[in-house]
Amino acid sequence: MSKNLVIVESPAKAKTIEGYLGKEFTVKSSFGHVRDLPKDGLAVDVANGFRPSYEISPDKKKLVSELKSLAKSADEVWLATDDDREGEAISWHLKEALGLRDNTKRIVFREITKNAILNAIKSPRTIDVDLVNAQQARRVLDRLVGYELSPVLWRKIKGGQSLSAGRVQSVALRLVVEREREIDAHSAKSSFKVTAQFIVDGNKVLNAELPKNFPTAGDARAFLEACIGATFTIRNLETKPAKKSPAPPFTTSTLQQEASRKLGYSVDRTMRIAQNLYEAGKISYMRTDSTNLSQEAVDKAVAEIGTEFGQQYIQTRQFKTKNESAQEAHEAIRPTNFNDRNAGADRDQKRLYELIWKRAIASQMADAQLERTTVTIGIGFAGTPRTDNLVASFDDSPFVETPSKAQTGQKNFPTELIAQGEVIKFDGFLKVYLESKDDDEGDEDAKGMLPPLKIGQPLNLGQMKATEKFTRPQPRYAEASLVKKLEEMGIGRPSTYAPTISTIVNRGYVIKQDKPGQERKYTEYTLQKNQISETSGKETFGSEKAKLFPTNTGIVVNDFLVEYFPDIVDYKFTATVEKEFDEIADGKMNWQTMLEEFYGDFHKNIEEIQGASSGVSFKTGERLLGADPATGKPVSARLGRYGAYVQIGEASDEEKPRFANLRDGQLIETITLDEAMNLFALPREVGMFEDQAMTIGIGKFGPYVKHDGKYVSLTRDDDPYTVTAERAIELIQQKRAESVSESLGEFEGALVSTGKGRFGPYVKHLDKYVSLPRNESLAELTLERAVELIQAKRQTEANKYIKEFAERPEIKIVNGQYGPYLAVGKRNVRIPKDVDAATLTLDDCLKLAGDDAAPAGKAPAKKAASTTKAKATTTKKPAARKATAKK
Repeated sequence: MSKNLVIVESPAKAKTIEGYLGKEFTVKSSFGHVRDLPKDGLAVDVANGFRPSYEISPDKKKLVSELKSLAKSADEVWLATDDDREGEAISWHLKEALGLRDNTKRIVFREITKNAILNAIKSPRTIDVDLVNAQQARRVLDRLVGYELSPVLWRKIKGGQSLSAGRVQSVALRLVVEREREIDAHSAKSSFKVTAQFIVDGNKVLNAELPKNFPTAGDARAFLEACIGATFTIRNLETKPAKKSPAPPFTTSTLQQEASRKLGYSVDRTMRIAQNLYEAGKISYMRTDSTNLSQEAVDKAVAEIGTEFGQQYIQTRQFKTKNESAQEAHEAIRPTNFNDRNAGADRDQKRLYELIWKRAIASQMADAQLERTTVTIGIGFAGTPRTDNLVASFDDSPFVETPSKAQTGQKNFPTELIAQGEVIKFDGFLKVYLESKDDDEGDEDAKGMLPPLKIGQPLNLGQMKATEKFTRPQPRYAEASLVKKLEEMGIGRPSTYAPTISTIVNRGYVIKQDKPGQERKYTEYTLQKNQISETSGKETFGSEKAKLFPTNTGIVVNDFLVEYFPDIVDYKFTATVEKEFDEIADGKMNWQTMLEEFYGDFHKNIEEIQGASSGVSFKTGERLLGADPATGKPVSARLGRYGAYVQIGEASDEEKPRFANLRDGQLIETITLDEAMNLFALPREVGMFEDQAMTIGIGKFGPYVKHDGKYVSLTRDDDPYTVTAERAIELIQQKRAESVSESLGEFEGALVSTGKGRFGPYVKHLDKYVSLPRNESLAELTLERAVELIQAKRQTEANKYIKEFAERPEIKIVNGQYGPYLAVGKRNVRIPKDVDAATLTLDDCLKLAGDDAAPAGKAPAKKAASTTKAKATTTKKPAARKATAKK
């Protein structure tokens, strides 16, 4: 055994580090946390200082035993988990679980490079108890909130035990719900934007516009009429130098945002890819809220810039993080080697690494030098403008008095148009990188070049347009913009953003989806050659991609929390809790005192809400929509255990109420009575085919058309409420064509046939189905290729089970897509990566599964015999199987 045992979090990291340290060191992985609060029970002694009861995770017991043995035989143990609160807590749990001394050496590094690792070994420290306590406070507080509040949701909201609440997840949900309501409440207002194109030097175009919009069509048209015969002259030219500066290197939050904008990655996907790059030694630690770069990193970046682009592109900077709680001792996310332009094991890693490299390099490059020109174009009106219906609204715009306007007493028109242009004099950091923007941020800086101009120069009007524009609501949150909002509000920390969003999506509170746009008309007036024409156009608005939409369940849960637990979803309160965690980490606050101050009022509120005499009656978002036109019975929308639905009538009625599920995208709080009544249109007959009725309905597997006792699924593009008879016939005939089986010949004395089923084209042999690969078609399939597929399928099935146990046939070691796992009936149990699955005994499997039950009784034994018999049938040799099939 080596003299030194180094324990890290991940096996990938262990392999890399062991290569740097040499033979005197053995590096092992803890595979993350080895201890945690048990899943069952509160596991927090509230009465005795909120003492947590940790236990070694069932799947880590064998690993902990091995690490303990290695630690006893080592001269020195080094705890080398990540340099953050979570990593500090993992080291502390390892110390406790392995029985290590309090002064066990703790080493930290922000990148996995040889220098960083060797430097860390030279300067060890002990475990930082303040950081551990900050993580403990977060873990215990989240357990208290989740354990006590979630059962209240189960009782008060008919959503089953899948509902949960959490300190950060509930605030994130509230943001999504409130944004949705802002969008619903938005009423689009129109105005008219005036733009003009002037022809300069025969063929060059100068684009200009009025600085403000007209509120009505009448105003806009009147202005264009006033411009008939008007003269246009350049009144002023103003040129100013300007510059663009690069964005700072990535923090966790900004990496998630930019990877979403530029690469389309989800927050969780970004973090998984970044973790792989970090463990491979390609980037510095990816959970950080600092924008600092070490001097060593700056020096490496400068050397690369000088070599690649030239000395004139170098401009070093240190950025100040806006977040007050940021740990400035940490570094931003950056490459470990700026010479490495292309890193990563796959395309995703390469793309994310390139983004990180460009952002870090650009942060140390020179500003882009620009020249911005603003052109003021004066309007000289001719004659008397026809403005009978003008309603002026340019009180603070430049006007000119004309005799006709003075006589009529009407307010005057604006007399200036503005054109702007921008020229890049020196590209600087733009040679490498430009930060993207969210869809709620306009790109104000994108201006084209201007043709040569001079003051007093007359301009020829090509055309002038007044186009109707509509106000837009704030866009729905994407994952990245939600992370940005949480960070701005001081809610959550780098390690919490991805799991927070994953939780509200997995709980069914929020759905991530695209939304198609809607079409609307707009009016446009065009002045050209002294003639005004009016046209109507159509535009698509409101389309969104990969945005977060609240579900009915999410809205109801949010409303319940806002009404009865306002502190939990209060933005300032949640941000204050985060600051208190920071104070605990800095040793300025006692973690148990912090929990005591929180828990008193929270627990009292829980008891009041749960109490039978509390009078709390939350009707799960129930909303009365009106009365059924046919029966006069009340129609309501509400949330049930299996989702949102509409109900006609009441449970107390003699006649049973009628129910219909809401469709995707329909919300309880916005559905109308007409939309609700339309839900009862199914099942509906759409016509006859071959003297049989065709019925459209919705079943367990989705919408269908039923004909002659057979069911045909509708496609995703088919709306069951609008499907026509022609479309229904098309689907029926298509299904018939796909289900026709064709024979290829015989194999092992049995027919080999082909067909198309629900899951695509297949080969059938001896009642077994083999799917065709995606790149192969039935039209080109030969008997020889079909036999290859059949035999390949047999081989796969033969290798599926690594090990089975006759005495417990429901327990199997399975060779899965992502590695071996333990199947216990319908339950799957992960097998640690460092365990050889083939060597596991039945007792080992029982321990992994946490199943210490006695052997099955008589009834299970009968079932086991049946299972064994079935197994024996399926594992016969091909000839025997053929004989069985013939019988």
